[in-house]
Amino acid sequence: MSYYLGVDGGGSKTAFALIDSDGHIVARAMAPSSYYFNQGIGVVERVLHQGISATTDTAGITASDVDFAFFGLPGYGEASADIEALNAVPRRILGHDRYACDNDMVCGWAGSLAGEDGINVICGTGSMTYGERLGTGRRVGGWGELFGDEGSAYWVATQGLNAFSRMSDGRLARGPLYDLVRRRLQLTSDLDAVGLVIEQWGGNRGSIAALATTVCEAVREGDEVAAGILDAAAGELVQLVETTRVLVGFGEHDRVPVSYSGGMFSDTGFLDIFRRSLERLAVKYDLQVPVLDPAVGAALYAAKRSGHPLSAIALDQLRTREVTSP
Repeated sequence: MSYYLGVDGGGSKTAFALIDSDGHIVARAMAPSSYYFNQGIGVVERVLHQGISATTDTAGITASDVDFAFFGLPGYGEASADIEALNAVPRRILGHDRYACDNDMVCGWAGSLAGEDGINVICGTGSMTYGERLGTGRRVGGWGELFGDEGSAYWVATQGLNAFSRMSDGRLARGPLYDLVRRRLQLTSDLDAVGLVIEQWGGNRGSIAALATTVCEAVREGDEVAAGILDAAAGELVQLVETTRVLVGFGEHDRVPVSYSGGMFSDTGFLDIFRRSLERLAVKYDLQVPVLDPAVGAALYAAKRSGHPLSAIALDQLRTREVTSP
């Protein structure tokens, strides 16, 4: 029996999945964010050590029993000087070189489309797309929260905080978003939001991104400003998809499989907004429910990178397991 480990890093958490060559999910684990730009590369090693230990302990194996691993790390490839150091981290934990590293975008694509040609939209703390067609892969977006990640949870949250500030001082009429933010942040004074987000949270991207759920809640309560924020977010994601389609070579008359991953899509209202935005385009986009989650997708990709991709029977077993899992 062969074992393949998948690691899906992210701005809020890092997920681990171990599968075997028969298509069974052997173990899972969760660890904190492995996003290192704010905390240094040392955080990557700490998080990977924690998650790998938990996964292998659950499976009753050792790290040396893992035949191949794939690590999708947030920020990987976005600072060339860091790549060598990042590539070396798993070796110290696994004790062998049977692994590969890349950006976490690959996990989302491999999971959502089970490695088939198409485009995956990632919309979690950050945002980007990754698509492949006939061996050509391209990434679009994912430039970080300071001047990119349009449409992401962080982007939605900051737009929501901006709307709250405008509602507070009278530049916008107060809608449901205003009271929802006050309750969510437990504010005594509206201006306390500044000290909370900047001083207490230290501008932490994960903490800020979590406020996107409040914007989604405001939309359900009829807040027109919040609805405009989600419409704009969906439009940004659609632009990423369109650009990716052209870059990987899908034509205007091709059927283009599209799937999605990331916490923003767990809100069915936002998913519907995104779907409608795609449907307004002339291109035949086929929006599909993700087949596998990103961590399992990373494990599936690990098997492929090892030179021993899962058989069709094993892949069917994996698909069935994911669908029937609670």
